[in-house]
Amino acid sequence: MGHSLEKIVLRATGATALAAVEPLQSLWSGYGQIVRCHLEGAPDQLRSVVVKHVRWPTTGSHPRGWNTDHSHARKVRSYEVETAWYGRYAQHCNGDCRVPACLALETLGDEVFMVLEDLDASGFHLRRESARDEDLAAGLTWLAHFHATFMQQSPMGLWETGTYWHLATRPDELVQLDDVALKAAAPELDQALAASPYQTFVHGDAKLANFCFGIDGGIAAVDFQYVGGGCGIKDVAYFIGSCLSEDECESEDAALLDTYFDTLREAVAQRDGTLDVARLEESWRSLYPVAWTDFYRFLRGWSPGHWKIHRYSERLAREVLARYS
Repeated sequence: MGHSLEKIVLRATGATALAAVEPLQSLWSGYGQIVRCHLEGAPDQLRSVVVKHVRWPTTGSHPRGWNTDHSHARKVRSYEVETAWYGRYAQHCNGDCRVPACLALETLGDEVFMVLEDLDASGFHLRRESARDEDLAAGLTWLAHFHATFMQQSPMGLWETGTYWHLATRPDELVQLDDVALKAAAPELDQALAASPYQTFVHGDAKLANFCFGIDGGIAAVDFQYVGGGCGIKDVAYFIGSCLSEDECESEDAALLDTYFDTLREAVAQRDGTLDVARLEESWRSLYPVAWTDFYRFLRGWSPGHWKIHRYSERLAREVLARYS
C-alpha cells in the first residue's frame, strides 16, 4: 500500500511529503483499513487527510462466519457504491447534513483508495459510545436534512435499494430464520417499504458509530457503503435502535419521531414547495414499525442472540405481523 498511497495522497493534496501514516481502524471482514495521513507542505493549511483503503482479502474472515460468495459480492458492490456516492452525490450535502469532502478516488487493480477530508481536523472529533438527548436530536436532524436533500431522486450508481439488510441482499440470513410467520411475511414487509410513494436516498448504516460530533453541537456522517434508494424511515428506525435500550425505545420513540418529522417537514418545504409533506409524514410514520420489523427479520437470521432482539422489537414485530397474517 505504501508507495501507491503516498503518490495518490500527494497528488490529491499538493503536499510535498507524508509526515506520518496513522492506522485508525480495519475494515469489516478484512477488506482493508482506514488511515490518517499527516501532511507536509500542503497548501491551505491542510494538515491531514483520511484515506479509506479497500483491498479484497485472499480468504474470508467474517467475524460471524458469513463468508459466502454472495457476501463477498455484496461487499465488493458496497465499495463501488461508496466511490459513486463520493464522486457524484456527496457535494450536494450542505452543512445541515455534513459529510467529508472527497479529494480523490482511485482504483488500482483490486484496491480502492478514497482520500477524504479529516473530519477530526474540521472540528468533528468527538465519538459517542452512548447517545445523549442532544446527540439523538442531532442525528435525527441530520437524517431529516439528508432525506430532504435527495427526495424523489433516482439513485444512479448507488444501491437501487439502500441499507445492508434489505431482503434481496440477504438470502442466506433468510434461510437461517427460524420464525415461520416472520419468514413468510418478509416479502410483504419489503414490498410495503418499497411501495411508499415517497422515496429518497437512505444512508443505509446510520448507526451512532457512523456519526462524528463537534463540541459546538455539529454533526457529520461517514461510511456510505450502503447508501441507495428507499423511504427514509428505515434510517430513522435503525438509528433509534442503535442508540437506545428496549425500555428507552418504549418511552422515547414517539418524541424522537416528532423531532425527526418536525425537521423533515421544514427541510422538504424549503427544497420543494410542491410536495405534500403531510402525506409524506403519514406514509413514513405508518411504516416505522414495518421498517423496525424488517431489520428485526434480518437480525433474527443473522445473529439470533443480538442485543437488539428485545421486547420492544418483538412487540412491534407481533403488531406488524398481525397486519399481514
